[in-house]
Amino acid sequence: MLLAHATHRRREYFFAHPEQQLTDIEWLHYGRYLHQRLQGRPTQYITGRQEFYGREFKVDARALIPRPETEHLIEAVLPRAAGAPLIVDVGCGSGAIAVTLALELPQARVIASDISWAALQLARENAAALGANAAFVAGDLLAAVKAVSVDIVVSNPPYVAAESRAELATEVRDWEPSLALFGGADGFEITARLLPDAARVLRPGGLLVMEMGAGQWAAHEQKAAAYFTDIEPLFDLAGIHRALMARRKS
Repeated sequence: MLLAHATHRRREYFFAHPEQQLTDIEWLHYGRYLHQRLQGRPTQYITGRQEFYGREFKVDARALIPRPETEHLIEAVLPRAAGAPLIVDVGCGSGAIAVTLALELPQARVIASDISWAALQLARENAAALGANAAFVAGDLLAAVKAVSVDIVVSNPPYVAAESRAELATEVRDWEPSLALFGGADGFEITARLLPDAARVLRPGGLLVMEMGAGQWAAHEQKAAAYFTDIEPLFDLAGIHRALMARRKS
């Protein structure tokens, strides 16, 4: 990937042209990228891009790198988004979720919120580059959303416990923004506030789809029961509880 980035070619090119010699400039760039990677900088931050749901997104240190597991949120929302729903993506980061939903559901109204102005700017850049019609607002969770008739709230919130910071990979711990990673000492500080905030803006029967960390399902299910019904888990390909889906109580 780094060699392709240094030479401005697709990876397949090197299989078709094994005799290709690098120019001095290409060696210079390739060596620089390798040096950055050896220091722990994520490959996606070096290349400046990451694929999500079949589209290429711009990524940098302003936001988390979109993960393949988060595509499960998209797959959960799409079949449940009838009509022209109002969808709010909380903690939008790079805009991967909001932009994807806006493109997959052209009749929907999509609002993306984030407490980070830098992340919001990155999300706007991705929306513009991909031609997505979405609105962006700055605020803590849903503070900037006053409507009480939202159809769907979707979120990949910070849920990593601060006490497990040392266990994270260097690429994550030292390079990705802590604001988007850590949910307090136990990992539940943000989601504990998000659940009632989502219930505040969702219409009765409105859908919440919220990503979570491994081992957090039981606690989230218990907390969500105060505001939601029809609570069910969403599993990733490894069989791990990856998200919570629930309907706002009438």
